Amino acid sequence: MAFFEMTDQNAAVRPCYAEVQRWIDEVGIERLNARLKEAETIFRRIGITFAVYGEGGDPERLIPFDLLPRVFSGAEWRTLARGIRQRAQALNAFLYDVYHRGEIVRAGIVPSDLIYRNRAFLPEMIGFDPPGGVYSHIVGIDIIRTGQGGFQVLEDNCRTPSGVSYMLENREIMQRMFPELFASTHVAPVDSYPNDLLATLKEVAPAGAGSDPTVVVLTPGAFNSAYYEHSFLADLMGVELVEPLDLYVDNDKVWMKTTRGPKQVDVIYRRIDDDFIDPLTFRPDSLLGVPGLFGAYRAGGVNLCSAPGAGIADDKAIYLFVPEMIRFYLSETPILENVPTWRCAVPEERAYVLDHLDEMVAKEVHGSGGYGMLIGPKATRAEVAAYAERIRADPADFIAQPTLDLSTVPVLGHNEIVGRHVDFRPYCLVGKRMRLVPGGLTRVALTEGSLVVNSSQGGGVKDTWVLED
Repeated sequence: MAFFEMTDQNAAVRPCYAEVQRWIDEVGIERLNARLKEAETIFRRIGITFAVYGEGGDPERLIPFDLLPRVFSGAEWRTLARGIRQRAQALNAFLYDVYHRGEIVRAGIVPSDLIYRNRAFLPEMIGFDPPGGVYSHIVGIDIIRTGQGGFQVLEDNCRTPSGVSYMLENREIMQRMFPELFASTHVAPVDSYPNDLLATLKEVAPAGAGSDPTVVVLTPGAFNSAYYEHSFLADLMGVELVEPLDLYVDNDKVWMKTTRGPKQVDVIYRRIDDDFIDPLTFRPDSLLGVPGLFGAYRAGGVNLCSAPGAGIADDKAIYLFVPEMIRFYLSETPILENVPTWRCAVPEERAYVLDHLDEMVAKEVHGSGGYGMLIGPKATRAEVAAYAERIRADPADFIAQPTLDLSTVPVLGHNEIVGRHVDFRPYCLVGKRMRLVPGGLTRVALTEGSLVVNSSQGGGVKDTWVLED
């Protein structure tokens, strides 16, 4: 039976949830549901949407929001924070290594084929030192819980982890609607994130950028599924939101077109995939790139955050080796362990997966958003058989994990409080130093029994509280 985070093994309310329980009892389910409708109205008025393509009709959707916060105690957060920082440090060390000497390959820890034949690996980055030696500047670690102390990492996101706008807006709405709840509870703030992000980006400006580097957020445009977040973060940081046509390269420098003439750009927080950032270096058919951008980056005229090629560190096949990266690069014991994982590329592991596929969760190595995965216990025999054929056809493209009994948290139902499965994505910023706000994005599977929390698959979000001691 899944661990319900609100209560202990004796069904008593855990101390960190005591104030939330008192609030629920005081306000009542009916009034809370009425307030939830108010919150949804605010989300709709502000325009907090995400996009789902390929289903027909209007792709813009309001992300489901649950009023009841998920709560971590101060002690729980300290453990999580140490593990998150440790993992972000090791992942950046790995990225530097694989684009230089490849010591972890020489040591026989990570197979060379997983790196150098991986489509996320960019040979164009070999030997290049990004400013500060940082490749992944925003590391999103997806964490699950299987018991009172059982935190595990489900996957790493080293390119452009999304969702931080929901973390900030969830808190803003909760504080606006229930100020008295925050007045009686010591909840650590998360509103420093935009300033922390800007400070991190300025810290990794190239040499010669001056004391106040110019930072921009580069978006593919208004039709991108995360456009709201791009504009939201640019606004909170007080920097320009630009599209590719707003930029050009001259003499290995990047310039932004403005009404007052060209302005040099020092740091680009880019929300465009590697393949599309520069048609002169990568895909020549890209309409989203800035011609010459990668050359300017290599010449030291601008910094790109996160670095091209950083995606090799969050490939699901590489994920298996992160605990060993921590031991290899940091000489430390991993604080947060991985979920047990089988690589279908390894014959004996593939055989085990195929024999137990109806009991496991299988995923595409390059998949994201909850797409391309199979949840064996929820699938039909025909779906399991079809997925098995896909694995046999291209085993290197798949991994498998046990179907875990993810923890549940309280969610507002129509007539009662119900438990629903969740995961957690904190955002670790890496510049000259690491910054980590006490909180993150809790994603919740709103369908009873579902383990899929992705918003594109019907999941929702809720505010995440870290209690100050």
